[in-house]
Amino acid sequence: MNKFGRILLTTGALGAAAVTYSAAIERRHWTLRQATLPVLADDAAPLRVLHISDLHMTPNQRSKQRWVAALADLDPDLVVNTGDNLAHPQAVPGALRAMGPLLDRPGVFVFGSNDYYGPTAKNPARYLLPSAKAKRLHGEPLPWRDLRAAMTERGWLDATHRRHEIEVAGMRIHLAGLDDPHLHLDRYDLIAGPTPADAQLRLGVTHSPEPRVLDSFAEDGYDLVLAGHTHGGQLRLPGYGALVTNCELDRSRARGASTWGEHMHLHVSAGLGTSPYAPVRFACPPEATLLTLLPRSEKLASTSGKSARGTRSGAGQGVR
Repeated sequence: MNKFGRILLTTGALGAAAVTYSAAIERRHWTLRQATLPVLADDAAPLRVLHISDLHMTPNQRSKQRWVAALADLDPDLVVNTGDNLAHPQAVPGALRAMGPLLDRPGVFVFGSNDYYGPTAKNPARYLLPSAKAKRLHGEPLPWRDLRAAMTERGWLDATHRRHEIEVAGMRIHLAGLDDPHLHLDRYDLIAGPTPADAQLRLGVTHSPEPRVLDSFAEDGYDLVLAGHTHGGQLRLPGYGALVTNCELDRSRARGASTWGEHMHLHVSAGLGTSPYAPVRFACPPEATLLTLLPRSEKLASTSGKSARGTRSGAGQGVR
């Protein structure tokens, strides 16, 4: 075999190994991330928020269901779900098995495109297209109304185009959310307006972290916005990061905590699933995040704006 042939053989073998790892190992490497954010009023006690997103559940994903259910052992004060829970018409029972123990805790949610429509087979090359140039393809309608009914019946708040004043762990929270900006369903005018001065936390919730939406939240005085959608890029290169974000957000913010504008913080979850038609992750394991929110006056141990660190400790460790 000549040198060129050996190079081709080696390249092919490395590519095959990467695909095997991405599809068979990393996409089931459930990871708990943790981040500490100084976003509360100075008179507030710390608040623990569990951020879950992008489950993309199919009926038989028992490993994922067990791991997510075990997150209740973290004892969060509040659970925030930023959408894309479903990936199959019969996935609602599986999604509820996963979230079941968490539904006993205070929670809020908004939906994403893959709550409304099922995934479709797509040309993999479309993944590398800018979001504005990639034509959206919708699959069959999904039973999002059934999922919404089950979550609200257990006490979670639907934040879609609503402003809520709630109290969690003795803290006064103002929250508002949007329908999916990725589908241009967002109507910020329905929730627009300054946030209450006496709120100890002003929380915005959206599925896709489109800059136009983040600008509006920042202008109205929100302290923190939680979002998903990006999958953290899903495929990341060491030293480079996410290849794309599948929205207008810049690649540097595709996963983890950052700041937006002068005062607002943003946390984007890399999510827990993938489309059944693209079941791979590379350098971007599926994740949930436990956020510890502190008063703005607290001195952080790490610099604000860095990505949350990954950890394999905590709830769900070892669950496959």
